[in-house]
Amino acid sequence: MLKKSIVILSILIYFVNLQAQEVIDKVIGVVGNEIILKSDIENQYIQIQSQGYDSETEDLKCDILEELMFQKLLYLQSIADSVEVTVKEVDTELDRRLSVFINQLGSEKKLEEFYGKSLLEIKTDFRSIIKEQLLTQKVQMGLTSDVKITPSEVKAFFEDIPQDSLPVVEPYFELSEIVITPEISETQKNEVREKLNSIRERIQKGESFATLAILYSEDPGSATKGGELGFVGRNDLVPEFASVAFNLTSPDEVSRIVETEFGFHIIQLVEKKGNMMSFRHILLTPKIGVEELEIAETEINEVYKMMQTDSLSFDKAVEKYSDGDSKFNQGKVMNPYYGNAKLSKDFVDPYTAKNVTSLKLGEVSKPFLSANSRGGKVMKIIRLDVKVEKHIANLKEDYQEIQQFALDQAKQDVIEKWINTKLESTYINIDESYSNCNFKFGKWTNK
Repeated sequence: MLKKSIVILSILIYFVNLQAQEVIDKVIGVVGNEIILKSDIENQYIQIQSQGYDSETEDLKCDILEELMFQKLLYLQSIADSVEVTVKEVDTELDRRLSVFINQLGSEKKLEEFYGKSLLEIKTDFRSIIKEQLLTQKVQMGLTSDVKITPSEVKAFFEDIPQDSLPVVEPYFELSEIVITPEISETQKNEVREKLNSIRERIQKGESFATLAILYSEDPGSATKGGELGFVGRNDLVPEFASVAFNLTSPDEVSRIVETEFGFHIIQLVEKKGNMMSFRHILLTPKIGVEELEIAETEINEVYKMMQTDSLSFDKAVEKYSDGDSKFNQGKVMNPYYGNAKLSKDFVDPYTAKNVTSLKLGEVSKPFLSANSRGGKVMKIIRLDVKVEKHIANLKEDYQEIQQFALDQAKQDVIEKWINTKLESTYINIDESYSNCNFKFGKWTNK
């Protein structure tokens, strides 16, 4: 599991090279037939440093290289074992990670502005990266699936930790929420369809698709490029878009209007190369009107009043009125990255983060305007269920965390043995600029 390395890279680095840095590239490492570039290391180094990780530069870069070599070793094993992941698994993980970024930045639009790409382009660019990561995760999980640890082993593990090395439990909280999402009216949807239809008719009469995309498309990443998305495969696109786009046969053809999670599109084929196709599109997105937002605000205020008079419990309000994703978890807000209920301000939208600060344990907030995982406007009421301050771990309060530490160590031992066994039969080449690295978990030597 490469405890130190994996925790740093797998948790903090959600997407590699989302913002390309100006790096003169060269091959730093080779594992089998897989390569690791200098830019891979430099970009991850910059990302980690931005998270406040304190380490000597060369030590951290050596850790990154070792982590990347480990991931390549796992990836090669996934190919040898014919491990597979589904398109749905990739899309679900991609959406989960994107929701973290959207929450941190405040909206989907801010995410697109930050990276200079549309959400569709971001998904297209990183679908293959996520697929490779999921394959390596499946191999790693398979290697450690039989590792178990008993309560007595947890106690022994904790007692063996020197007092000055006891792990620190970072502050976290747990929330439940009631969410009411303003509805986009059919009138607004129809207005968008009509506008897009008129644009489509102008193109069919001879106007340039690219020019009209620059003028009207609401996809900030592709609009400035005439709506062009570049070459993509069918699985790189959301299904509704792909099913229409990949049925286009001529650059002179303009698709019917397609509705996806992003809004409404018309599409034009640019070029086809084998299984890859290049498209232009124009995206228009219906907006939530003031009236719809006011209706949602009125509804959630009525729910809040009933809760204040004890005629409606929080849990019943979730069941009866909430329409957020958390409804299917009894209102419990889940951490989109770790898959548990432990949250920090980095994992909730800024509006929620601001409101949770003033709550006492068990207290319910007043209704407030917030954002969902895609940055869309919603109305919320939250309840603070758990609040833990930063502290030194102890068995009484933190048994589960210590149990996880102990289990991770046991898994790490299994992984380390596996690494060194695989290295006996795997070609490794490391650039001389990293020849002084003191690798922690494997005998990574040129062979």
